[in-house]
Amino acid sequence: MESFQNHLRLSRKSLLFAFIAVWLFVSISSDEDYYKLLGISREASTREIRQAFKKLALTMHPDKNPNDETAHDNFLKINRAYEVLKDEDLRKKYDKYGEKGLQDEQQGGRYESWNYYRYDFGIYDDDPEITTLDRGDFDAAVNSGEVWFVNFYFPRCSHCHELAPTWREFAKEMDGVIRIAAVNCGDNGMLCRSKGISSYPSLYVFRTGMNPEKYYGDRTKSSLTKFAMQFVESKVTELWQGNISNEIDRAFADRIGWLISFCADTGDCLEPQTRRKLAGMLDGLVNVGWVDCSKQADLCESFEITTSTTALFPPGSSLAQKGSVLFIQSLDTRDIYAQVLQHLPDLEVLTKSSFEHKLAHHRWLISFSFGHNNLATHEYKKLKALLKDSNIQVGKVDCVSDLELCASLYIQKPCVAVFKGVGIHDFEIYHGKDALYNVVAFAKESVNAHVTTLRPENFPSHEKEPWLVDFFAPWCPPCRALLPELRKASVQLFGQLKFGTLDCTVHEGLCNTYNIHAYPTTVIFNKSSIHEYEGHHSADGILEFIEIVSIAGPCEPCSGDFDPRVIPRAGEETQVLGDMDGGFLRAVVWPLPGPAA
Repeated sequence: MESFQNHLRLSRKSLLFAFIAVWLFVSISSDEDYYKLLGISREASTREIRQAFKKLALTMHPDKNPNDETAHDNFLKINRAYEVLKDEDLRKKYDKYGEKGLQDEQQGGRYESWNYYRYDFGIYDDDPEITTLDRGDFDAAVNSGEVWFVNFYFPRCSHCHELAPTWREFAKEMDGVIRIAAVNCGDNGMLCRSKGISSYPSLYVFRTGMNPEKYYGDRTKSSLTKFAMQFVESKVTELWQGNISNEIDRAFADRIGWLISFCADTGDCLEPQTRRKLAGMLDGLVNVGWVDCSKQADLCESFEITTSTTALFPPGSSLAQKGSVLFIQSLDTRDIYAQVLQHLPDLEVLTKSSFEHKLAHHRWLISFSFGHNNLATHEYKKLKALLKDSNIQVGKVDCVSDLELCASLYIQKPCVAVFKGVGIHDFEIYHGKDALYNVVAFAKESVNAHVTTLRPENFPSHEKEPWLVDFFAPWCPPCRALLPELRKASVQLFGQLKFGTLDCTVHEGLCNTYNIHAYPTTVIFNKSSIHEYEGHHSADGILEFIEIVSIAGPCEPCSGDFDPRVIPRAGEETQVLGDMDGGFLRAVVWPLPGPAA
C-alpha cells in the first residue's frame, strides 16, 4: 500500500512538472510578434537579426538582472524569437502561419551566459568591411566573378578570437580590392561541412573558375595582404615616351580610361601598393599606370606636370579639352576610387523611344532610378565590365523623366531588372541585397533561366500550358531565398513548365483574387486546377513535387503513411502527395477564379 502511495505521489509530481513545463512553453510561445520583440522590420537580414538580438541580450540577460524575477522568462521570449527568425525554414513557417506553424518546434528553451553574448556572439557583425555570409547567399557571392577571402570560424574557438582584430585590420586594408568575408560555422554548420571545413579558423580564397585555395601562412596583416594580392590580376603599367601613346590609344578605342600617377621630385607620389590596389578596384573601367618624371622629364613636361600628382584620363579626354582630365590630390585609396567612379561616363540611358528597339535582340541589365545618385549608384558603372563576358549590356532608365515607361512595367521604386533578349515583356526584377556581387550573380543566373516577372497583362489565368507561379512579397526573406531556387528549377524543367513570379505588394488585387494571404505561396496552374506547393524551398524539392503532381494528376486524395498537417481553405480539395526529407508535400486544388477586376 505504501509503495502504491509513493508511486501515486511521484506520478502526481511528474504530472505537475509536465504541466509547468507545458505552461512555460505556452507562455514563452505566446502570440507576441517576434519581429516587434526584437525591434526589427519583417525584411531584416540575418545579420540585422543577430545585431538586434545581441543588443537586447546584453541588457536583458538574467546575469545582468539578478534581482528581476521576470528576467528569465523575458529572455526566453527574445531568445525564441531569435532562434526562429535566424532559421530560414522556421522563419518561413512563422511568417506564413505564426506560432501555430511552430507547435512542433522547441527552439529558444536554452541560452548561454552573458559573457558568451558579449564576447563570442556575432564576432564580425559590426564590421562594415567584412561581409558575413550565410547559407542563403554564399554561392551567389563566391560565384560572382570577384575574389573572396573567407574566414570560416566558430564562436567558441579561442584562435578565432585571436585572429579577429587582425582580420578586421586586414579587411580595412583590402576594402574594395577583394571581398573579405566571414562565415559563422556555429550558425551555418551544413554550409561549413559542405565546404570541407574541419578546423577553425579556416581561411580560403574563392573565385569563379578556380578551386578554393586554403591559406596556411602566418596570421599577420602583412602576410595575409601579400597572399591576397597575388589573386589581384590587374597590372600597373610603367609608362614612358616609347609606349604611352599606343597604350592610351588602345585603351581609348575600347572605351577604357587611364589613371596615371606622375612621380616627380616634389610632392607625394602614390605608393606601389596603392597603385596595385586601385588597379584591382577599377579593373575593366580604367587602366592604372605611373610615370617616373625623374627619368621622363620631357614626357611629364608635355603633360604640364611640375610636381607629383595623379590624373584620370577618361576615354577621349585630353589636356586640350578643359575639364576633361581630373587631377586628384588625395593619396587615400578609397577616396581616389570614389572620385574616379564619379567622373567616369554614366551608364547608357534608355528612354521610351529607344527602349523597345534596344531590348529587341540583346540581353540587358537595366537600372531603374528615381533621380537619386550616390556612391552605390556610381558603383553600378562597374557592372558593364563585370558582365562583359556574359554578353549582357548595361543601361539605366530615369523613371522621373520616363514615368510612363516605368508605370507600364509596374516599376514603382528603384530596382534592377534583366531583360532576356526577346523584347520588353520577358524580364525578371531583382529583389536581393543592393550589393554589386549579388546583382552580378543574379544577372548571370537570370539570363540563362526561364523565370518571368508577372503582371496582370501576362498572368497565366487561362493558359493551356502549365505554369508555376510564386506569389511573394519583396520584404519577405524566405521569399527572396526561394527566387534563385526557382531559377535553377526553371532550367531543369524548360519546355515542360513555365515559371513566373508575382509581387503581391504591387499586384495586391490579383493576389487577393487567388486568396493569397501568406508569402511565399507557390502554386502550379494546370488548366482547370491549382496545386499548391508546401515543401522545402529548394530546386530539388520543387522538381520532386512537379514529378509527383504530374503522376498524381487530379486524382482522389492519395493514401499512405503521410502526415496530413494541412488546414485547407474553405472549399478546397487537399491531396497529400508525398514525404520528403522529414517534411511533406501537398497539393491544394481549388477551382480557378474568374479574371481579376
